[in-house]
Amino acid sequence: MAILLALPLAHAQLSYSRGQNVYPAYEGWEKMPDGSINMLFGYMNSNWEEEFDIPVGAENSFSPGAADQGQPTHFFPRRNRFVFRVPVPKDFGEKELVWTLTSHGKTYKAYGTLAQDYFLDNMVFTSETGAIGAGVSSPEIRANKAPVLEAAGDRVRTVKVGETIALSAHVTDDGVPKARARGAFLDINRNEPVKDLRLVPPRQVTVGSATGLWVVLYVYRAAGHVTISPDQPKTWEDTRAGANSQWAPLWQAPAAPADGKWSVEVRFDQPGEYILRWHASDGALWADEDIRVTVR
Repeated sequence: MAILLALPLAHAQLSYSRGQNVYPAYEGWEKMPDGSINMLFGYMNSNWEEEFDIPVGAENSFSPGAADQGQPTHFFPRRNRFVFRVPVPKDFGEKELVWTLTSHGKTYKAYGTLAQDYFLDNMVFTSETGAIGAGVSSPEIRANKAPVLEAAGDRVRTVKVGETIALSAHVTDDGVPKARARGAFLDINRNEPVKDLRLVPPRQVTVGSATGLWVVLYVYRAAGHVTISPDQPKTWEDTRAGANSQWAPLWQAPAAPADGKWSVEVRFDQPGEYILRWHASDGALWADEDIRVTVR
């Protein structure tokens, strides 16, 4: 019994609310039907609460080439996968694209390469986001298409500080994978001795998630605090019970509006340049669209 009690304490020592760093992550590369190539990047924020705003510049930059490759400047807690794409030339060859990120005075780099081991396709996305287990496949899931997302109105807006604006997006999906909640427990025999339960291999070696269509607007680049109503599901992997997150135990995707129109209200507290991102996910594949806002 003492050993079992000690394990959570040991793990708790490695869990932080704030004070830790954010690490850039190279996820891999994809080849599009027209032959073009994208590198995909994400990040790991080691904190459970602290968020970072790191403007493009010396502490948030790419090289070689332009420092700004469309990376986020607002960083949410924990793991955020496949956050953005960077197009690279077809003749990129064996070169590397480096994302440098500094937080709390420490600098880390992610190295993008076209090595075959980093090749991504829809089945890799589906597995890594947790919609299926590693190595699992079916004709239905292989035929899955990402949601179709179209933001309403202008993609570039100008508003005043304190002003509330209404934003909406129309989203359709093919219904694959079918909606299901993320399970909370392993399907194992509870009558087995504790020493044997600890040896049961995990049913899924990737992160687990719910499936079904959900749509969110979130802050991608910010000059100050942004209030979005109603509260939005988290786009980061919050695996804690009760969290409003695709990766939380028993979480279920909300019912989609009958007309496919998802709406929010947004208020900005400080002037500056902002990017808000619509994100539509079926739990496996996703679509993004940005809204640029100048706040005066």
